[in-house]
Amino acid sequence: MRASVAGCRMSVGALLNGLLVSVVAALLWKYSKLSEHTALLEEELHMTRQSQELSQARIDYHVALQALQEHGTRMVCTGKMHTDRICRFDYLCYSSEAEEFVFFHSNSSVMLPNLGARRFQPALLDLSSVEDHNTQYFNFLELPAATLKFMPKPVFVPDVTLIFNRFNPDNLMHVFHDDLLPAYYTMQQYSDLDDEARLVFMEGWSEGPHFDLYRLLSSKQPLLKEQLRNFGKLMCFTKSYIGLSKMTTWYQYGFVQPQGPKANMLVSGNEIRQFGKFLMEKMNITGVEEVEKEGASTEDEKEKKDEYIVVFSRSTTRLILNEAELIMVLAQEFQMRVVTVSLEDQSFPSIVQVISGASMLVSMHGAQLVTSLFLPRRATVVELFPFAVNPEQYTPYKTLASLPGMDLHYISWSNTKEENTVTHPDRPWEQGGITQLDKEEQERILTSKDVPRHLCCRNPEWLFRIYQDTLVDIPSFLEVLKEGMKTKPSMKKSKPASVVHPGRVREPQCQTSVQTSHEAKLTVSWQIPWNLKYLKVREVKYEVWIQEQGENTYMPYILPQRTTPFQKTSSPSPPTWCG
Repeated sequence: MRASVAGCRMSVGALLNGLLVSVVAALLWKYSKLSEHTALLEEELHMTRQSQELSQARIDYHVALQALQEHGTRMVCTGKMHTDRICRFDYLCYSSEAEEFVFFHSNSSVMLPNLGARRFQPALLDLSSVEDHNTQYFNFLELPAATLKFMPKPVFVPDVTLIFNRFNPDNLMHVFHDDLLPAYYTMQQYSDLDDEARLVFMEGWSEGPHFDLYRLLSSKQPLLKEQLRNFGKLMCFTKSYIGLSKMTTWYQYGFVQPQGPKANMLVSGNEIRQFGKFLMEKMNITGVEEVEKEGASTEDEKEKKDEYIVVFSRSTTRLILNEAELIMVLAQEFQMRVVTVSLEDQSFPSIVQVISGASMLVSMHGAQLVTSLFLPRRATVVELFPFAVNPEQYTPYKTLASLPGMDLHYISWSNTKEENTVTHPDRPWEQGGITQLDKEEQERILTSKDVPRHLCCRNPEWLFRIYQDTLVDIPSFLEVLKEGMKTKPSMKKSKPASVVHPGRVREPQCQTSVQTSHEAKLTVSWQIPWNLKYLKVREVKYEVWIQEQGENTYMPYILPQRTTPFQKTSSPSPPTWCG
Protein backbone atom coordinates (compact mmCIF):
# COMPACT_ATOMS: atom_id res chain seq x y z
CA MET A 1 0.00 0.00 0.00
CA ARG A 2 2.86 2.37 0.88
CA ALA A 3 4.67 1.49 -2.35
CA SER A 4 1.54 2.24 -4.31
CA VAL A 5 1.16 5.63 -2.66
CA ALA A 6 4.83 6.39 -3.19
CA GLY A 7 4.51 5.45 -6.87
CA CYS A 8 1.54 7.69 -7.20
CA ARG A 9 3.43 10.57 -5.59
CA MET A 10 6.35 10.02 -7.99
CA SER A 11 4.00 9.98 -11.00
CA VAL A 12 2.37 13.22 -9.83
CA GLY A 13 5.79 14.76 -9.21
CA ALA A 14 7.02 13.73 -12.64
CA LEU A 15 3.86 15.07 -14.19
CA LEU A 16 4.25 18.39 -12.40
CA ASN A 17 7.91 18.58 -13.44
CA GLY A 18 6.94 17.83 -17.01
CA LEU A 19 4.27 20.49 -16.96
CA LEU A 20 6.70 22.96 -15.40
CA VAL A 21 9.31 22.24 -18.06
CA SER A 22 6.70 22.65 -20.80
CA VAL A 23 5.52 25.94 -19.35
CA VAL A 24 9.07 27.22 -18.97
CA ALA A 25 9.91 26.10 -22.54
CA ALA A 26 6.80 27.82 -23.86
CA LEU A 27 7.69 30.99 -21.97
CA LEU A 28 11.27 30.83 -23.21
CA TRP A 29 10.04 30.27 -26.80
CA LYS A 30 7.64 33.18 -26.48
CA TYR A 31 10.36 35.34 -24.95
CA SER A 32 12.68 34.33 -27.76
CA LYS A 33 10.09 35.28 -30.36
CA LEU A 34 9.38 38.54 -28.56
CA SER A 35 13.11 39.25 -28.41
CA GLU A 36 13.44 38.42 -32.10
CA HIS A 37 10.47 40.63 -32.93
CA THR A 38 11.88 43.38 -30.72
CA ALA A 39 15.23 43.05 -32.47
CA LEU A 40 13.51 43.30 -35.84
CA LEU A 41 11.58 46.37 -34.70
CA GLU A 42 14.75 47.93 -33.35
CA GLU A 43 16.50 47.17 -36.64
CA GLU A 44 13.64 48.67 -38.61
CA LEU A 45 13.68 51.74 -36.37
CA HIS A 46 17.42 52.01 -36.90
CA MET A 47 17.05 51.71 -40.67
CA THR A 48 14.21 54.22 -40.57
CA ARG A 49 16.43 56.61 -38.65
CA GLN A 50 19.13 56.15 -41.28
CA SER A 51 16.57 56.92 -43.97
CA GLN A 52 15.51 59.99 -41.99
CA GLU A 53 19.15 61.10 -41.91
CA LEU A 54 19.02 61.17 -45.71
CA SER A 55 15.76 63.05 -45.93
CA GLN A 56 13.15 64.91 -43.95
CA ALA A 57 10.50 62.96 -45.85
CA ARG A 58 8.83 60.34 -43.66
CA ILE A 59 8.87 56.72 -44.66
CA ASP A 60 7.21 53.61 -43.27
CA TYR A 61 10.16 51.25 -43.33
CA HIS A 62 8.10 48.06 -43.04
CA VAL A 63 5.82 49.08 -45.92
CA ALA A 64 8.81 50.02 -48.09
CA LEU A 65 10.62 46.76 -47.37
CA GLN A 66 7.47 44.74 -48.07
CA ALA A 67 6.97 46.58 -51.38
CA LEU A 68 10.54 45.79 -52.43
CA GLN A 69 10.26 42.13 -51.41
CA GLU A 70 6.88 41.57 -53.07
CA HIS A 71 7.05 43.82 -56.12
CA GLY A 72 10.78 44.09 -56.76
CA THR A 73 12.20 46.82 -58.96
CA ARG A 74 10.25 48.50 -61.75
CA MET A 75 11.79 50.36 -64.71
CA VAL A 76 10.25 52.31 -67.59
CA CYS A 77 12.48 54.24 -69.99
CA THR A 78 12.10 56.80 -72.76
CA GLY A 79 14.32 56.81 -75.83
CA LYS A 80 15.25 54.12 -78.32
CA MET A 81 19.03 54.15 -77.92
CA HIS A 82 21.35 54.35 -74.93
CA THR A 83 22.41 57.81 -76.11
CA ASP A 84 18.91 59.31 -75.76
CA ARG A 85 17.47 57.20 -72.94
CA ILE A 86 16.28 58.34 -69.51
CA CYS A 87 14.85 55.70 -67.15
CA ARG A 88 12.50 55.95 -64.21
CA PHE A 89 12.91 53.33 -61.48
CA ASP A 90 10.89 52.32 -58.47
CA TYR A 91 13.01 50.62 -55.81
CA LEU A 92 16.30 50.53 -57.65
CA CYS A 93 19.01 49.64 -55.13
CA TYR A 94 22.72 50.34 -54.86
CA SER A 95 25.31 48.11 -53.20
CA SER A 96 28.11 50.25 -51.78
CA GLU A 97 30.21 47.09 -51.31
CA ALA A 98 30.01 46.06 -54.97
CA GLU A 99 29.61 49.66 -56.23
CA GLU A 100 26.81 48.40 -58.45
CA PHE A 101 23.14 49.18 -58.91
CA VAL A 102 20.85 46.19 -58.35
CA PHE A 103 17.54 45.37 -60.01
CA PHE A 104 15.49 42.96 -57.86
CA HIS A 105 13.19 40.67 -59.83
CA SER A 106 9.79 39.49 -58.66
CA ASN A 107 6.63 38.40 -60.45
CA SER A 108 5.52 42.05 -60.37
CA SER A 109 8.71 43.56 -61.76
CA VAL A 110 8.60 45.68 -64.91
CA MET A 111 11.55 46.25 -67.25
CA LEU A 112 10.85 48.38 -70.31
CA PRO A 113 12.61 48.16 -72.63
CA ASN A 114 13.40 44.53 -71.92
CA LEU A 115 16.63 44.33 -73.89
CA GLY A 116 18.11 41.13 -72.53
CA ALA A 117 21.79 40.87 -73.38
CA ARG A 118 21.50 43.92 -75.66
CA ARG A 119 21.47 45.99 -72.48
CA PHE A 120 25.25 45.59 -72.48
CA GLN A 121 25.77 46.65 -76.11
CA PRO A 122 27.23 48.92 -74.94
CA ALA A 123 24.98 50.13 -72.08
CA LEU A 124 21.43 50.82 -70.97
CA LEU A 125 22.03 54.58 -71.02
CA ASP A 126 24.55 57.40 -70.65
CA LEU A 127 24.87 58.74 -67.11
CA SER A 128 26.21 62.02 -68.51
CA SER A 129 25.00 64.42 -71.18
CA VAL A 130 28.28 63.78 -73.01
CA GLU A 131 27.16 61.36 -75.66
CA ASP A 132 28.40 57.78 -75.87
CA HIS A 133 31.50 58.21 -73.70
CA ASN A 134 32.59 54.81 -72.40
CA THR A 135 33.35 56.17 -68.92
CA GLN A 136 29.75 57.37 -68.56
CA TYR A 137 27.79 54.16 -69.24
CA PHE A 138 25.10 52.97 -66.82
CA ASN A 139 23.89 49.46 -66.14
CA PHE A 140 22.73 47.33 -63.23
CA LEU A 141 23.06 43.79 -61.88
CA GLU A 142 20.01 41.54 -61.47
CA LEU A 143 18.95 39.42 -58.49
CA PRO A 144 15.75 37.64 -57.42
CA ALA A 145 13.89 39.56 -54.73
CA ALA A 146 14.11 36.41 -52.58
CA THR A 147 17.84 37.05 -52.10
CA LEU A 148 17.03 40.11 -49.99
CA LYS A 149 16.70 37.83 -46.96
CA PHE A 150 20.42 37.03 -47.24
CA MET A 151 21.57 40.60 -47.75
CA PRO A 152 22.10 43.57 -45.43
CA LYS A 153 18.90 45.38 -44.54
CA PRO A 154 18.37 48.17 -47.08
CA VAL A 155 18.25 51.86 -46.25
CA PHE A 156 15.47 53.54 -48.22
CA VAL A 157 15.82 56.96 -49.80
CA PRO A 158 12.30 58.41 -49.73
CA ASP A 159 13.10 61.42 -51.93
CA VAL A 160 12.55 61.47 -55.66
CA THR A 161 16.11 61.42 -56.97
CA LEU A 162 17.87 62.38 -60.19
CA ILE A 163 20.98 60.23 -60.58
CA PHE A 164 23.70 61.16 -63.08
CA ASN A 165 27.42 61.75 -63.57
CA ARG A 166 29.01 65.17 -63.51
CA PHE A 167 31.44 65.13 -66.43
CA ASN A 168 34.13 67.49 -65.12
CA PRO A 169 33.02 69.46 -62.04
CA ASP A 170 36.34 71.33 -61.81
CA ASN A 171 35.73 73.17 -65.11
CA LEU A 172 33.06 75.87 -65.28
CA MET A 173 32.24 75.27 -68.95
CA HIS A 174 31.65 71.58 -68.29
CA VAL A 175 29.64 72.38 -65.15
CA PHE A 176 27.20 74.53 -67.13
CA HIS A 177 27.15 72.79 -70.50
CA ASP A 178 27.31 69.13 -69.39
CA ASP A 179 25.60 69.19 -65.99
CA LEU A 180 23.53 72.19 -64.90
CA LEU A 181 21.68 72.94 -68.14
CA PRO A 182 20.87 69.27 -68.89
CA ALA A 183 19.86 68.62 -65.26
CA TYR A 184 17.63 71.71 -65.18
CA TYR A 185 15.73 70.74 -68.32
CA THR A 186 15.57 67.07 -67.33
CA MET A 187 13.86 68.23 -64.15
CA GLN A 188 11.51 70.35 -66.26
CA GLN A 189 10.64 67.26 -68.24
CA TYR A 190 9.35 65.26 -65.25
CA SER A 191 6.94 66.98 -62.86
CA ASP A 192 8.00 65.05 -59.75
CA LEU A 193 11.60 66.22 -60.21
CA ASP A 194 10.75 69.46 -58.47
CA ASP A 195 12.54 71.65 -55.94
CA GLU A 196 12.22 68.81 -53.38
CA ALA A 197 14.03 66.29 -55.57
CA ARG A 198 17.53 65.18 -54.60
CA LEU A 199 20.51 65.03 -56.96
CA VAL A 200 22.86 62.06 -56.66
CA PHE A 201 26.26 62.22 -58.40
CA MET A 202 27.78 58.84 -59.23
CA GLU A 203 31.01 59.74 -61.06
CA GLY A 204 33.11 59.59 -57.90
CA TRP A 205 34.49 63.15 -57.89
CA SER A 206 34.66 65.26 -54.75
CA GLU A 207 32.46 68.36 -54.45
CA GLY A 208 34.75 70.55 -56.58
CA PRO A 209 35.00 74.35 -56.66
CA HIS A 210 31.54 74.95 -58.14
CA PHE A 211 29.40 72.72 -55.90
CA ASP A 212 27.24 75.66 -54.75
CA LEU A 213 25.92 75.96 -58.32
CA TYR A 214 24.54 72.41 -58.17
CA ARG A 215 22.82 73.28 -54.90
CA LEU A 216 20.75 75.90 -56.76
CA LEU A 217 18.80 73.20 -58.59
CA SER A 218 17.20 71.73 -55.47
CA SER A 219 16.43 72.65 -51.89
CA LYS A 220 18.06 69.42 -50.75
CA GLN A 221 21.76 68.74 -50.38
CA PRO A 222 23.15 66.71 -53.32
CA LEU A 223 24.70 63.34 -52.51
CA LEU A 224 28.10 62.19 -53.71
CA LYS A 225 28.94 58.59 -54.49
CA GLU A 226 31.45 58.44 -51.64
CA GLN A 227 28.74 59.48 -49.17
CA LEU A 228 26.42 56.60 -50.02
CA ARG A 229 28.49 54.04 -48.11
CA ASN A 230 27.94 56.08 -44.94
CA PHE A 231 24.26 55.16 -44.96
CA GLY A 232 24.59 51.40 -45.24
CA LYS A 233 25.71 48.58 -47.47
CA LEU A 234 22.47 48.51 -49.48
CA MET A 235 20.54 51.66 -50.41
CA CYS A 236 17.23 51.58 -52.24
CA PHE A 237 15.81 54.61 -54.03
CA THR A 238 12.03 54.52 -53.79
CA LYS A 239 11.70 56.60 -56.96
CA SER A 240 14.57 57.70 -59.17
CA TYR A 241 15.32 59.01 -62.63
CA ILE A 242 18.63 58.07 -64.21
CA GLY A 243 20.29 59.91 -67.08
CA LEU A 244 20.19 63.44 -68.50
CA SER A 245 18.54 65.08 -71.45
CA LYS A 246 21.04 65.97 -74.17
CA MET A 247 18.76 68.47 -75.91
CA THR A 248 20.45 71.53 -74.40
CA THR A 249 24.06 70.74 -75.35
CA TRP A 250 25.55 72.66 -78.26
CA TYR A 251 29.17 71.47 -78.40
CA GLN A 252 31.09 68.22 -78.79
CA TYR A 253 34.59 68.00 -77.32
CA GLY A 254 36.38 66.00 -79.97
CA PHE A 255 36.38 62.42 -78.69
CA VAL A 256 35.53 60.94 -82.10
CA GLN A 257 36.23 63.85 -84.43
CA PRO A 258 37.87 67.24 -83.81
CA GLN A 259 35.84 69.44 -81.49
CA GLY A 260 33.14 71.73 -82.81
CA PRO A 261 29.43 72.58 -82.71
CA LYS A 262 27.10 69.61 -82.41
CA ALA A 263 25.32 68.50 -85.53
CA ASN A 264 21.56 69.01 -85.41
CA MET A 265 21.48 71.22 -82.32
CA LEU A 266 18.10 71.22 -80.56
CA VAL A 267 18.56 74.20 -78.24
CA SER A 268 18.16 77.92 -78.87
CA GLY A 269 19.22 80.97 -76.94
CA ASN A 270 15.72 81.28 -75.53
CA GLU A 271 16.05 78.09 -73.46
CA ILE A 272 19.53 79.07 -72.29
CA ARG A 273 18.36 82.54 -71.26
CA GLN A 274 15.43 81.01 -69.36
CA PHE A 275 17.91 78.82 -67.49
CA GLY A 276 20.17 81.82 -66.80
CA LYS A 277 17.18 83.74 -65.45
CA PHE A 278 16.37 80.82 -63.12
CA LEU A 279 19.91 80.75 -61.72
CA MET A 280 19.96 84.53 -61.26
CA GLU A 281 16.71 84.37 -59.30
CA LYS A 282 18.21 81.65 -57.11
CA MET A 283 21.23 83.90 -56.52
CA ASN A 284 18.97 86.93 -55.83
CA ILE A 285 20.30 88.83 -58.84
CA THR A 286 18.14 91.16 -60.92
CA GLY A 287 19.27 91.43 -64.53
CA VAL A 288 19.21 94.50 -66.76
CA GLU A 289 16.25 93.23 -68.76
CA GLU A 290 14.19 92.79 -65.60
CA VAL A 291 15.04 96.34 -64.50
CA GLU A 292 13.91 97.67 -67.89
CA LYS A 293 10.63 95.79 -67.53
CA GLU A 294 10.10 97.55 -64.22
CA GLY A 295 10.26 100.94 -65.95
CA ALA A 296 13.86 102.04 -65.72
CA SER A 297 14.79 104.99 -67.93
CA THR A 298 16.00 104.10 -71.40
CA GLU A 299 17.08 107.59 -72.42
CA ASP A 300 20.20 107.56 -74.59
CA GLU A 301 22.22 109.74 -72.22
CA LYS A 302 21.48 107.65 -69.14
CA GLU A 303 21.89 104.44 -71.10
CA LYS A 304 25.34 105.52 -72.30
CA LYS A 305 26.40 106.54 -68.79
CA ASP A 306 25.37 103.16 -67.39
CA GLU A 307 27.19 101.11 -70.02
CA TYR A 308 30.44 99.41 -69.06
CA ILE A 309 32.88 96.74 -70.26
CA VAL A 310 33.92 93.67 -68.27
CA VAL A 311 37.39 92.17 -68.61
CA PHE A 312 37.94 88.68 -67.20
CA SER A 313 41.24 88.61 -65.34
CA ARG A 314 43.20 85.36 -64.88
CA SER A 315 45.86 85.12 -62.18
CA THR A 316 47.59 81.76 -62.75
CA THR A 317 47.58 80.63 -66.38
CA ARG A 318 46.81 82.09 -69.81
CA LEU A 319 47.53 85.60 -68.58
CA ILE A 320 47.02 88.89 -70.39
CA LEU A 321 50.46 90.35 -69.69
CA ASN A 322 49.48 93.96 -70.47
CA GLU A 323 46.04 93.81 -68.91
CA ALA A 324 46.24 97.34 -67.47
CA GLU A 325 47.08 98.80 -70.89
CA LEU A 326 44.23 96.83 -72.49
CA ILE A 327 41.78 98.17 -69.91
CA MET A 328 42.90 101.76 -70.50
CA VAL A 329 42.58 101.42 -74.30
CA LEU A 330 39.08 99.94 -74.03
CA ALA A 331 37.96 102.78 -71.77
CA GLN A 332 39.34 105.39 -74.17
CA GLU A 333 38.02 103.75 -77.33
CA PHE A 334 34.45 103.23 -76.11
CA GLN A 335 34.26 106.02 -73.52
CA MET A 336 33.01 103.54 -70.95
CA ARG A 337 34.23 102.42 -67.59
CA VAL A 338 35.95 99.03 -67.53
CA VAL A 339 35.44 96.53 -64.71
CA THR A 340 37.59 93.47 -64.06
CA VAL A 341 36.26 90.23 -62.58
CA SER A 342 38.12 87.11 -61.47
CA LEU A 343 36.97 83.61 -60.60
CA GLU A 344 39.96 83.29 -58.27
CA ASP A 345 39.13 86.41 -56.23
CA GLN A 346 35.35 86.89 -56.36
CA SER A 347 32.24 84.91 -55.59
CA PHE A 348 30.34 83.56 -58.56
CA PRO A 349 27.11 85.48 -57.80
CA SER A 350 29.05 88.76 -57.62
CA ILE A 351 30.60 88.03 -61.03
CA VAL A 352 27.20 87.24 -62.55
CA GLN A 353 25.80 90.45 -61.06
CA VAL A 354 28.45 92.45 -62.91
CA ILE A 355 28.28 90.53 -66.20
CA SER A 356 24.47 90.67 -66.33
CA GLY A 357 24.65 94.43 -66.94
CA ALA A 358 27.71 94.66 -69.19
CA SER A 359 27.78 95.91 -72.77
CA MET A 360 30.91 93.92 -73.61
CA LEU A 361 32.79 90.96 -72.14
CA VAL A 362 36.49 90.58 -72.99
CA SER A 363 38.38 87.43 -72.01
CA MET A 364 41.09 85.02 -73.00
CA HIS A 365 39.76 81.71 -74.29
CA GLY A 366 38.70 79.66 -71.28
CA ALA A 367 35.87 78.13 -69.28
CA GLN A 368 35.00 81.48 -67.67
CA LEU A 369 33.50 82.61 -71.00
CA VAL A 370 30.48 80.37 -70.42
CA THR A 371 29.29 83.21 -68.16
CA SER A 372 28.44 85.07 -71.38
CA LEU A 373 25.05 83.37 -71.14
CA PHE A 374 24.27 85.93 -68.40
CA LEU A 375 25.06 88.93 -70.64
CA PRO A 376 22.11 91.13 -71.60
CA ARG A 377 20.87 91.03 -75.16
CA ARG A 378 22.81 93.18 -77.64
CA ALA A 379 26.06 92.75 -75.69
CA THR A 380 29.36 91.85 -77.38
CA VAL A 381 31.64 88.90 -76.56
CA VAL A 382 35.34 89.40 -77.39
CA GLU A 383 37.43 86.22 -77.14
CA LEU A 384 41.24 86.40 -77.20
CA PHE A 385 43.38 83.47 -78.41
CA PRO A 386 47.08 82.77 -77.75
CA PHE A 387 49.66 82.41 -80.51
CA ALA A 388 49.23 79.46 -82.95
CA VAL A 389 45.69 78.67 -81.75
CA ASN A 390 43.17 79.00 -84.57
CA PRO A 391 39.92 80.60 -83.32
CA GLU A 392 37.91 78.73 -85.96
CA GLN A 393 38.86 75.37 -84.46
CA TYR A 394 37.80 76.08 -80.86
CA THR A 395 34.33 77.59 -80.87
CA PRO A 396 32.24 76.64 -77.79
CA TYR A 397 31.67 80.29 -76.86
CA LYS A 398 31.24 81.51 -80.42
CA THR A 399 28.63 78.79 -80.87
CA LEU A 400 26.88 79.83 -77.66
CA ALA A 401 26.85 83.52 -78.59
CA SER A 402 25.58 82.72 -82.10
CA LEU A 403 22.60 80.59 -81.05
CA PRO A 404 19.31 82.09 -82.29
CA GLY A 405 17.75 84.01 -79.45
CA MET A 406 20.97 84.71 -77.55
CA ASP A 407 21.22 88.04 -79.41
CA LEU A 408 24.93 88.45 -78.69
CA HIS A 409 27.62 89.76 -81.03
CA TYR A 410 30.83 87.73 -81.17
CA ILE A 411 34.37 88.89 -82.10
CA SER A 412 37.61 86.94 -81.84
CA TRP A 413 41.20 88.18 -81.80
CA SER A 414 44.26 85.96 -82.01
CA ASN A 415 47.90 86.72 -81.31
CA THR A 416 49.87 86.44 -84.56
CA LYS A 417 53.21 87.63 -83.14
CA GLU A 418 55.32 84.90 -81.61
CA GLU A 419 57.47 87.46 -79.79
CA ASN A 420 54.34 88.50 -77.84
CA THR A 421 53.90 85.12 -76.21
CA VAL A 422 55.42 83.54 -73.11
CA THR A 423 55.52 79.73 -73.08
CA HIS A 424 55.92 77.41 -70.11
CA PRO A 425 57.58 74.18 -71.27
CA ASP A 426 58.67 73.25 -67.72
CA ARG A 427 55.18 73.14 -66.24
CA PRO A 428 53.30 69.86 -65.62
CA TRP A 429 51.95 68.33 -68.83
CA GLU A 430 48.34 69.21 -67.96
CA GLN A 431 49.34 72.90 -67.92
CA GLY A 432 51.21 72.77 -71.21
CA GLY A 433 54.58 71.39 -70.14
CA ILE A 434 56.50 69.44 -72.80
CA THR A 435 59.75 68.42 -71.07
CA GLN A 436 58.41 64.88 -70.68
CA LEU A 437 58.47 64.50 -74.49
CA ASP A 438 61.50 63.45 -76.50
CA LYS A 439 63.72 66.25 -77.81
CA GLU A 440 62.59 65.90 -81.42
CA GLU A 441 58.91 66.26 -80.48
CA GLN A 442 59.69 69.23 -78.22
CA GLU A 443 61.51 70.94 -81.07
CA ARG A 444 58.65 70.31 -83.48
CA ILE A 445 56.13 71.86 -81.05
CA LEU A 446 58.37 74.85 -80.32
CA THR A 447 58.74 75.67 -84.03
CA SER A 448 55.11 75.04 -84.97
CA LYS A 449 53.08 78.10 -85.99
CA ASP A 450 49.62 76.54 -86.00
CA VAL A 451 48.14 73.80 -83.82
CA PRO A 452 46.71 71.18 -86.22
CA ARG A 453 43.22 69.83 -85.66
CA HIS A 454 43.25 67.06 -83.09
CA LEU A 455 41.13 64.85 -80.87
CA CYS A 456 40.49 65.41 -77.18
CA CYS A 457 42.05 65.64 -74.68
CA ARG A 458 45.81 65.32 -74.07
CA ASN A 459 47.33 66.68 -77.25
CA PRO A 460 50.63 68.15 -75.98
CA GLU A 461 50.90 70.79 -78.71
CA TRP A 462 47.43 72.10 -77.98
CA LEU A 463 48.09 72.22 -74.23
CA PHE A 464 51.47 73.91 -74.75
CA ARG A 465 49.94 76.67 -76.86
CA ILE A 466 46.66 77.20 -75.02
CA TYR A 467 48.46 77.77 -71.69
CA GLN A 468 50.72 80.51 -73.08
CA ASP A 469 50.63 84.00 -71.60
CA THR A 470 49.95 86.76 -74.13
CA LEU A 471 51.02 90.35 -74.61
CA VAL A 472 48.03 91.72 -76.52
CA ASP A 473 49.11 93.76 -79.54
CA ILE A 474 46.96 96.84 -79.01
CA PRO A 475 46.90 98.17 -82.63
CA SER A 476 45.80 94.83 -84.11
CA PHE A 477 43.34 94.29 -81.27
CA LEU A 478 41.70 97.68 -81.88
CA GLU A 479 41.58 97.06 -85.62
CA VAL A 480 39.84 93.71 -85.16
CA LEU A 481 37.48 95.22 -82.62
CA LYS A 482 36.52 98.17 -84.83
CA GLU A 483 35.96 95.93 -87.86
CA GLY A 484 33.94 93.50 -85.79
CA MET A 485 31.72 96.20 -84.35
CA LYS A 486 30.84 97.35 -87.88
CA THR A 487 29.00 94.08 -88.44
CA LYS A 488 27.11 94.24 -85.15
CA PRO A 489 23.37 94.20 -85.88
CA SER A 490 21.47 97.29 -84.89
CA MET A 491 19.38 95.86 -82.11
CA LYS A 492 19.06 98.91 -79.86
CA LYS A 493 15.77 99.00 -77.98
CA SER A 494 14.47 96.17 -80.13
CA LYS A 495 12.45 93.45 -78.50
CA PRO A 496 13.87 89.92 -78.64
CA ALA A 497 12.46 88.22 -81.70
CA SER A 498 10.95 84.77 -81.47
CA VAL A 499 10.95 82.52 -84.49
CA VAL A 500 7.48 81.31 -85.44
CA HIS A 501 7.14 78.75 -88.18
CA PRO A 502 4.10 78.46 -90.43
CA GLY A 503 2.20 75.20 -90.42
CA ARG A 504 1.65 72.79 -93.28
CA VAL A 505 0.01 74.00 -96.43
CA ARG A 506 -3.59 72.86 -96.67
CA GLU A 507 -5.49 71.10 -99.40
CA PRO A 508 -2.58 70.61 -101.82
CA GLN A 509 -3.80 69.61 -105.25
CA CYS A 510 -1.95 68.39 -108.29
CA GLN A 511 -3.67 68.15 -111.70
CA THR A 512 -2.39 67.25 -115.14
CA SER A 513 -3.96 67.84 -118.50
CA VAL A 514 -2.96 67.04 -122.07
CA GLN A 515 -2.75 70.17 -124.24
CA THR A 516 -1.58 68.61 -127.51
CA SER A 517 0.00 65.34 -128.54
CA HIS A 518 3.39 66.80 -127.58
CA GLU A 519 2.47 68.97 -124.62
CA ALA A 520 1.05 68.46 -121.11
CA LYS A 521 0.37 70.91 -118.30
CA LEU A 522 0.70 70.48 -114.55
CA THR A 523 -1.27 72.67 -112.17
CA VAL A 524 -0.35 72.77 -108.48
CA SER A 525 -2.44 74.68 -105.96
CA TRP A 526 -2.82 74.86 -102.18
CA GLN A 527 -4.38 76.76 -99.32
CA ILE A 528 -2.08 78.77 -97.05
CA PRO A 529 -1.16 77.40 -93.60
CA TRP A 530 -3.88 78.09 -91.05
CA ASN A 531 -1.67 80.12 -88.67
CA LEU A 532 -0.26 82.31 -91.44
CA LYS A 533 -3.26 84.63 -91.41
CA TYR A 534 -2.42 85.58 -87.80
CA LEU A 535 1.26 86.33 -88.47
CA LYS A 536 2.68 89.63 -89.66
CA VAL A 537 5.00 88.60 -92.46
CA ARG A 538 6.52 90.55 -95.31
CA GLU A 539 6.96 87.71 -97.73
CA VAL A 540 6.12 84.04 -97.94
CA LYS A 541 7.69 81.60 -100.35
CA TYR A 542 6.76 77.98 -100.96
CA GLU A 543 9.00 75.15 -102.04
CA VAL A 544 7.45 72.76 -104.54
CA TRP A 545 9.19 69.52 -105.50
CA ILE A 546 8.19 67.73 -108.69
CA GLN A 547 9.24 64.24 -109.70
CA GLU A 548 8.40 62.66 -113.04
CA GLN A 549 7.12 59.13 -112.88
CA GLY A 550 9.92 56.62 -113.30
CA GLU A 551 12.59 59.18 -112.43
CA ASN A 552 14.76 59.17 -109.28
CA THR A 553 15.43 62.91 -109.21
CA TYR A 554 13.29 65.83 -108.08
CA MET A 555 13.06 69.30 -109.53
CA PRO A 556 12.61 71.96 -106.82
CA TYR A 557 10.84 75.28 -107.39
CA ILE A 558 10.66 78.25 -105.02
CA LEU A 559 7.36 80.03 -105.52
CA PRO A 560 6.09 83.31 -104.04
CA GLN A 561 2.72 83.53 -102.35
CA ARG A 562 0.08 84.08 -104.99
CA THR A 563 -3.43 83.08 -105.84
CA THR A 564 -2.78 81.82 -109.34
CA PRO A 565 -1.81 78.13 -109.45
CA PHE A 566 1.68 77.10 -110.44
CA GLN A 567 1.80 75.76 -113.98
CA LYS A 568 4.51 73.83 -115.76
CA THR A 569 4.48 72.77 -119.38
CA SER A 570 6.24 69.53 -120.27
CA SER A 571 6.38 66.97 -123.03
CA PRO A 572 5.76 63.55 -121.47
CA SER A 573 2.90 61.63 -122.98
CA PRO A 574 0.84 60.83 -121.05
CA PRO A 575 1.62 63.42 -118.32
CA THR A 576 1.83 60.98 -115.42
CA TRP A 577 4.15 63.01 -113.18
CA CYS A 578 2.83 64.88 -110.17
CA GLY A 579 4.09 65.02 -106.62
